[in-house]
Amino acid sequence: MNKVTYDQDEGRRSHPDPVDVYVGKRLRTQRLHLRMSQEQLAQAVGVTFQQIQKYERGANRISASRLYDIASVMGVPINFFFDHIEDFIKDRPQGHGVAEPRPTFEAPSTVPTEQINLVTAYWKLPSDDIRKKALALLCSMSGLKEKKGEPVPDD
Repeated sequence: MNKVTYDQDEGRRSHPDPVDVYVGKRLRTQRLHLRMSQEQLAQAVGVTFQQIQKYERGANRISASRLYDIASVMGVPINFFFDHIEDFIKDRPQGHGVAEPRPTFEAPSTVPTEQINLVTAYWKLPSDDIRKKALALLCSMSGLKEKKGEPVPDD
């Protein structure tokens, strides 16, 4: 893993940040999974295909609004791009003024393929209305019922 260093004259990073590289790799993986070209993705989000190339290499950072657009086009939630990032950036030096991370819930290190397929299929449904109905169906089949938008176990 390359250390983050700064160009002495201009204060720019001389290597991409590992977070940007990881997000770029996730972007490329999902784009290829969807069999989408860089040009198709670029056109859908309003940038050039060269910009998509830079995002995928981690050479350019993706703004929050652009990441939102990309996630929408690809049919994934924004957090998809950050899933399991902790393992990839564990040696990344902390920046100036960054607080120590708080302990977090320990998630499984791998997600079963069945869960990935379920989530992928859910986000590929054509509308919010159909997604809500599919979720309601799954909740009723599993013995969960919705209350204020969140499923809760039956008593």
